[in-house]
Amino acid sequence: MNRCVGKKLRSFAMLSLVLGLAGCATEKRPAAPPRVTQPPSAAPFGAAASAADFVAANGSIDLFVIRSSELALQRSSSPRVRDFATRMIEGHKGTSAQLSLAGRRLNLLPSASLRPGHQAMLDALASSARFEADYVREQRTVHQYAIALDSAFAAKGESPTLKPVAAAALQIEQRHLRLLAYL
Repeated sequence: MNRCVGKKLRSFAMLSLVLGLAGCATEKRPAAPPRVTQPPSAAPFGAAASAADFVAANGSIDLFVIRSSELALQRSSSPRVRDFATRMIEGHKGTSAQLSLAGRRLNLLPSASLRPGHQAMLDALASSARFEADYVREQRTVHQYAIALDSAFAAKGESPTLKPVAAAALQIEQRHLRLLAYL
């Protein structure tokens, strides 16, 4: 396998991992943009999630990033936001693939649907009057959360099969967070 395909697969798997871990909740207020909070079911940043929680949380994170980025391609007129969204889709499809591949070995497949918190975030984003600002803020929050979860699992996770997936996703999430600084 050439290096480019390998990088894309690692990126895709990492993104899947991040979506699954987020499982974030939103706080809906008519006058304020959507907010993300740490979900009660997620492991604290200092502790590693179980393998099943890790796969579920990262699968949802990847799915949220992909779907919200597809929405950004439809709604945004900003070339920077559209370019970022394209990169997020590519990257999180790669991390999702890696997560699915590793999860199959453990009989732990990511769900094809979003966790309720991520679905609420996506719904709020879809109806946002300030779409671009809300999209960037949500991406920053989800990526920060994913970094914390991937970091904890890579360091203290219970599964030797998933720890390298978390470590690879961590690098991709850090790169994505740096890209957000330019939006």
